[in-house]
Amino acid sequence: MSTEIRNSSGIAPTSTDQVDVRGPRFTAWVTTGILVLVLLAAAFSAVAAAVLIALQAIAFAIGAAYGPRRHPYGRIYAAFVAPRLTPTGVTEPVAPLRFAQLLGLVFAAASLLGFALGSTVVGAVFAGFALFAAFLNAAFGICLGCQIYPLVARLRRTGPDSGVREPSVGTRASGPDAHPAGSPASN
Repeated sequence: MSTEIRNSSGIAPTSTDQVDVRGPRFTAWVTTGILVLVLLAAAFSAVAAAVLIALQAIAFAIGAAYGPRRHPYGRIYAAFVAPRLTPTGVTEPVAPLRFAQLLGLVFAAASLLGFALGSTVVGAVFAGFALFAAFLNAAFGICLGCQIYPLVARLRRTGPDSGVREPSVGTRASGPDAHPAGSPASN
C-alpha cells in the first residue's frame, strides 16, 4: 500500500515542489553570518552595513522569486555541501520557503531604508529581526516564515474573490449548544 502525499491544493507534489531540509538550514546559517556582519558593521559604518544588507536583500529577493534551488546560498549548498552528504529522504515544500524569503526581504528592505535615511538604530533593529528568524531556522530548524505561511495561504483562499463563502447565519450554529437565530442565549 502506497501513500501519496498531496499539497494544499490537492495535487501530489513533484520533485521540484520539495527540497532537502538541510539546504534551507545551510542557507539560514549563511544568512545568520551575513546579518551578524551587518550588525557589527553598523557599529562602525552605516554605509558598510547598508551595502551588506543590500546584498542580503538581493539574496532574499532571488530566493523569494525563484525558490531555494536558485538562491545564491542554495547553489553553494548544491555545488559544494550536498555532494559530500549522504542522501536524505527528508524534504520540505518549496512554497513556504519562498514565503520565508519574502519576509526576509521585507525586513532587509526596512533595514536598508533605515540605514539609507541615516537611522542606524532602525536599520539595526530590522536587521536584528531578520537575524532572529534566520538563527531560529539555522540552529533549531524553526522557520518562522514557514510557520506563518499556512495562515497566509488560508487567508488568500478565503478572500473576497476566492469564491469561498462563510456559512449563512441559519447554518452557522448547529448541535446541542446552538440557539435558533434571534433567540437569546441562556447563561
